Amino acid sequence: MKTAKKILFWCLVGFALIQFIPIDKVNKPIDHKVNFVEVKQTPEKIAGLIKKACYDCHSNETVYPKYAHIAPVSWSIKSHINEGREHLNFSIWGTYGKELKENMLDRAMESVQNKTMPMPGYIVYHKEANLSSAERKLLANYFEEMLKSKTY
Repeated sequence: MKTAKKILFWCLVGFALIQFIPIDKVNKPIDHKVNFVEVKQTPEKIAGLIKKACYDCHSNETVYPKYAHIAPVSWSIKSHINEGREHLNFSIWGTYGKELKENMLDRAMESVQNKTMPMPGYIVYHKEANLSSAERKLLANYFEEMLKSKTY
């Protein structure tokens, strides 16, 4: 029994200490000249869908939830955000080249249609990001139309 108490004590000490290892939660400033919804003059309804379902991980406008202040959960969240921004960052859309934009739009369209984005784990904590079938179709059609018309 004494060993179990020691293990619990040291686990609690370790948990307390890792709280002093912060993540960087500062978003880069938004340049409205390259931000997707402004550059593309995205219709309000589509812009709303993108912002509620995509922007937390795929832009420099991340809103960190309260639980993002608790390590090691915070590390996982930051890792997902960094990875999301690497794949597509709507805040710097205007800086991407033609081929990259085509690739990103194609992957975004597929991900929305296949329900792999927003990530199911994200939807659990962010109900507003749980897009209906109609919203998914609307968003996928918007991306598809951009691809067809080559207006990206």
